Amino acid sequence: MSMKDQEIIALYHARDEQAIKESEEKYGGYCHSVAMNILNHRSDAEECVNDTWLRAWNAMPPHRPSVLRTYLGKITRNLALNRLSINRAAKRNRHLEIAFEELGDCVPAPEETDADELCGLINAFLEATPKLDRQLFLGRYWFAHPVRILANHYGLTENAVSGRLKRTRAALRVYLTERGYDV
Repeated sequence: MSMKDQEIIALYHARDEQAIKESEEKYGGYCHSVAMNILNHRSDAEECVNDTWLRAWNAMPPHRPSVLRTYLGKITRNLALNRLSINRAAKRNRHLEIAFEELGDCVPAPEETDADELCGLINAFLEATPKLDRQLFLGRYWFAHPVRILANHYGLTENAVSGRLKRTRAALRVYLTERGYDV
């Protein structure tokens, strides 16, 4: 039986190395999935997951996350995105580049915006989006799932997923434009 999140966090705060073992046991598969979806390279993903435990160890204390799964997933995602930017020179990850290019048509460049405000607007847009479209959008652009995987998971054709994503991106573009963002 795995430990509860707050017990694991308490281990980190007590500087007990068992915290890493418990984190890996409970969330290792999840973090590996996040890294693999972004990197599509097993050894790079494993390295990101191992680095996740070190980052968590160094951040707690003082940080005390409210949802450990989300916290560890975010660390893994950020590490994987950093690794991806290094790997881009090798052109190993074209599927993720395509996803970012798709988003570039509806979201302004990060250096041209207030990131917190833009994040809040995107979150508000997604909250008002039908559940399936929101799940597909997050699956594609947050978790970096290929369209093929999303189609299989939701029992749709790849064309249906691509069409729904295209309509959601178009709606997001209109939503952001109406709120003063130039795309």
